[in-house]
Order: sequence, then structure tokens, then C-alpha cells
Amino acid sequence: MSARERFADTSRLVLVTPAVSTPMETTNLGEADGLPTLEWSQVEAQLTDLLTHDDPRSPNRSTFWLITLNADGSPHVTSVGALWHAGSLWFQTGERTRKAKNVARDPRCTISVATGGFDVMIAGEARRVTNPKVIAEIAALWAKGGWPAEPDDAGTGITAPFNAPTLGPPPWFVYEVKPRTATAVGTAEDTPGSTRWRF
Repeated sequence: MSARERFADTSRLVLVTPAVSTPMETTNLGEADGLPTLEWSQVEAQLTDLLTHDDPRSPNRSTFWLITLNADGSPHVTSVGALWHAGSLWFQTGERTRKAKNVARDPRCTISVATGGFDVMIAGEARRVTNPKVIAEIAALWAKGGWPAEPDDAGTGITAPFNAPTLGPPPWFVYEVKPRTATAVGTAEDTPGSTRWRF
């Protein structure tokens, strides 16, 4: 039985990874300018909203930017297919990419994205996920968002009819980044402020 058949019904899957709790520490970076503290729940709602309101083929979609560390300590910045779910950011990449090699050596990374009302940066450590149930659930979320991803035959990676050409052939690895810190800057008239959270 293929992974596709084993995990075809993802509607009842419960993510094995627990959601991140409420931030332990909040710092209003705009306090000196009289700006209000941003609410993490508003930022998280917009991160979640990107999955269902972004067309992956649209030139106006939100782009996630992943920053990893090269062997010499210099930053490597690249766009990445990512989504926010259950209190974590999830991204995918090929085994031979520089970002995969970088996080295998040093898992510290940062991911940034612009939502409708915030510029958001999340820092943490990338952990490769191989649990077939989690892979199936994340693949189903990407498919729901318009990118037809599904688990590979082993159930430990994903495959799809298309992906960025620089990622190499499938299967592609899935990584989870649980936030250690997050910073958001309001970019809309109704979201003024700049706030940092520690988890």
C-alpha cells in the first residue's frame, strides 16, 4: 500500500506536534513612540490566513524568506514554500539544497513574511520531520492551499507535480520551526506598532 493510499483521508488527522503556548514575554518595541503593543493572536491569525487566501501561482502571493547560516557563519537567504500551522512554521526543500545542508549542520534559522497587516519574523531551530502522520497532514494543508503536495511512498517526504526547479527531484524534506522569538511590525493603518515575543 502506498503512502498516498495510507494517508488519503487527512480530514481526521490530529497533528502530533502540540501547538506553541502563549508567548512567555512580550516587549513593545514601539513604546517610546507611543505605539500600542501588538497582540500575538492577531499576527498568528494573519499567518494562518495566508494558507487559504494565497494563490501559490499568483505573483502577488506572500513570499516566505528563510535565513540559514553558511559554514563560514555568513547568512544564506532564500525564498521557501512555507505555512503556519499549530503554532509552528513548516517549510520544505530538497536534500541537496544549501538550506537543507545548512540546517543539518546548524538548525538555527529565521523566517520572515509580510501578511496583510504585519511584517513578521520568526526565529527558531529547523527540525526535519519524518513522522508519516505529520507529513500527511502538512502535505494536505499545502494541497488545500493550492499546491498539490502529497506524501511520498515512504511517507517521510513529500512529492508534487511541480516545485521550484532548484530543489531537485522529489521527495522533498519537511521541516518544522517552533518559534523561539517572533517580531512583528504593523504595516497597515489599523495595525500600528512593533512588538517582540519570546516563547
